[in-house]
Amino acid sequence: MSYAAGPMSDSRPALDDARAVLAAAEVLTAAAVARAAELTGKGERIDEHQVIVERVAYAATEVRAARSLVTAVLAQAADAPAFRDPALCAVAELARSARDRLDPVAFDLGVDADYSADVRAALHRLGNEATVRAIGKAVAGVRGKNPWPLDQTLNEVRATVRGFADKEVAPHAEHIHRHDDLVPDRFITAMAELGYFGLSIPEKFGGHELGNLAMILTTEELSRASLASAGSLITRPEILAKALLAGGTDAQKAHWLPRIGSGELMVAISVTEPNIGSDVASVACRAEPVTRDGVAGYVINGAKAWCTFAGRANVIALLARTDPDSSKGARGLSLFIVEKPRFDGHELAAAQPGGGKLTGKADRTPGYRGMHSFTLAFEDWFVPATNLVGEAGGLGKGFYLQMAGFAAGRLQTGGRACGVAQAALERTAEYVVSRGQFGKPIVEYGLTQFHLGRMACRLAAARAITYEAAVAMDADERAAAPLAAQAKLFACDVAVEVTQLGQLLHGGWGYAEEYPISRYVVDALVLPIFEGVKPILVLKVIARALLAA
Repeated sequence: MSYAAGPMSDSRPALDDARAVLAAAEVLTAAAVARAAELTGKGERIDEHQVIVERVAYAATEVRAARSLVTAVLAQAADAPAFRDPALCAVAELARSARDRLDPVAFDLGVDADYSADVRAALHRLGNEATVRAIGKAVAGVRGKNPWPLDQTLNEVRATVRGFADKEVAPHAEHIHRHDDLVPDRFITAMAELGYFGLSIPEKFGGHELGNLAMILTTEELSRASLASAGSLITRPEILAKALLAGGTDAQKAHWLPRIGSGELMVAISVTEPNIGSDVASVACRAEPVTRDGVAGYVINGAKAWCTFAGRANVIALLARTDPDSSKGARGLSLFIVEKPRFDGHELAAAQPGGGKLTGKADRTPGYRGMHSFTLAFEDWFVPATNLVGEAGGLGKGFYLQMAGFAAGRLQTGGRACGVAQAALERTAEYVVSRGQFGKPIVEYGLTQFHLGRMACRLAAARAITYEAAVAMDADERAAAPLAAQAKLFACDVAVEVTQLGQLLHGGWGYAEEYPISRYVVDALVLPIFEGVKPILVLKVIARALLAA
C-alpha cells in the first residue's frame, strides 16, 4: 500500500497507518518516561539529568501532539482532504522526531528507540516525500488557506475576527513594527466593542464566557494580522481575569472584571525582575504594610523587568514579596493590582502625593513591537489593601494565583504561535506561486513543494494540541495545565520553524522589511521565551508533571 503518487485519496488505510504509528510512538515514549521517572525519583532529581529529561519530555510532547491530530481526524464526519492529509502526514513526522530525539539517550534509559519493520513501512506510506510535496502543491493552490474544520458557532467566531483583523489591523501592522509605535487606541476600542477582552469572564461580570477554544481562535486570528499590536492585547487581561476568578473576593470580582472585560482598563503583568527570570519563587520586590492618609495598604519597593504594555496600561498585576522571610519562597508572595497613570511613550515617570514614585523605560527589541516591554522601578508606591487579590485571605497566595493565570497565558500563547505561523504560510504560498526562477514559478520545484508541505503539516500539529488543550481547560483548568504547557512549547517552536522556512523560500526578499515575512520571523523568536522560557517550561513544568504521574 502506497500514497506516494499524491494525496491520501483513500482515508481509511492512511488513518489505520496513523493509528499504528501513534501506538508505537506512545509505547516508546511511555517506556522512556517510566525510566526517566525511576532515574530522577519521580522528578525529584531532574536537575541531575537535565539533558535526558529534556529529550524525554519533548518527545512525549511530540507524541501528545500526534495523538491530538489522530483525535481531530477521527472527530470529522465529512471527508476533508485539505485538513486530513497534512494532519496524518504530521503524525508520521512527529513519530519519527520523537524516536530520533530519544535515540541519543536510549542506552542511558535502557530503552529500544527503534520501531518495527511494519511501523517503519507505515511511517513511509504516511510521510514520504511525494506525499509531502503533494500537500505543499495543494497548499499553494489555495494560497495557504486555513483548512481546520469547526462547528458553526466557532466558524463564525473565526470568520468575524479574521474580517476585523484583515480590515482594521493588518493595514497598519508594518508601520507599527517599523516605527515601534504604540498600539493605536482605535484597535483597543474596536476590540472592546467586539467583546474580545471578556472572552473568559462570566456573563454576570459583563463578559461573554465563550470558552477557551473561542478565545484561542480569536487570539490566533488577531496574531495572524499582528502579534504585538493585536494578538497579544487580550493575553494580559486574560491572565489577571483568571487570577481574580481563582482568588479574588466577591467585591474585587465585581469591581475589576467588568472594567477589564469592557476594555476600560488595559492590563500589564509584572513578575520578572532584572536578576530573576523563571525562578518566580525568588521574587525580591517588596510590599510592606503601611497606613497612608488613614488608608491601610502597602508600599511597593523594587525593580521589575519585561513588563509588557506597562506604559499604556492602567493597572499592573504585580507579584511582590509580602513576607520578609525569603526562605519561605513562593509562600511569601502576594499578587497586587497596581493602579497607575497612562503613558504612551517609551518612558514613564509618575509620582503620588504621599511621595511614591514609579519610573520605567521600554527596552528595545528586534520584534514584538507595538506594546513595549518596560523595566520598572517602584519607590514607596502605595497600593490600598483592597487591591491585594484576595485581600487578607490572599496574603502568601500570589504565586499560586499567578501560576493559574500563567496556565491560561501559555494556552493563549499557543494560539498566538499558530496565528503567526498561519500568516507565514499564507504569505509564502502567495510568494512561491508568483515568483519565477529559471523559467518557471518556484512552486513547480519539488523542494519548494516539500518545504511548503512541511510547513502545513507542522502547523496542523500545533493547532491540534493547542485546540485540544483549550477544550481540556474548559473541563478542568488545573488538570489541563500541563497540556497547555505542552501546547505552548510545541506551537512556539513550530512558529519559529515555519516562519524561518517561509523566509528561506522568499530568498533574498525574505530579509527585506518590504515583505512581512521578515516581521513574522522576528516576532516568532519571542514566543519560546515568554510565558515560560523553553528550557524551564520543559524541565520544571512539563517534565515534572510527566515524571510525577
